[in-house]
Amino acid sequence: MQKEILTMKLLEEKYGVCRLEKEAIIPEWASRDEFFSITKTSDELSIVCLERDIPMDTVCERGWRILKIEGPLDFSLIGIMASISSILAQKGISIFAISTYDTDYILVKNTDVDNAVETLVSERYKVI
Repeated sequence: MQKEILTMKLLEEKYGVCRLEKEAIIPEWASRDEFFSITKTSDELSIVCLERDIPMDTVCERGWRILKIEGPLDFSLIGIMASISSILAQKGISIFAISTYDTDYILVKNTDVDNAVETLVSERYKVI
């Protein structure tokens, strides 16, 4: 049996990807959990956080699950995100990616998560 390429952890909760106006102040509900991501650009304020904390009137794509690549990953590693996204794209699985200093996070729709995990395991990724 060949060694696994990388280990990924499937987080249990469901998350949402929200879009707020670029002038918006970061809302209190955005940072209630261990995992959240906030990105501000000249066009928008984008927030990824627990789905249950997002107000219903917020522009949001709900129903995402997170696969965390266990790290930390060395900056010299090449093609991790490209490899994972290609594998999932071949199965028609859309992703939303977030990178941090230490590692990468792959968001997949909850409806696709089982297929994503099976696909990654078949390609020698370990998913816990």
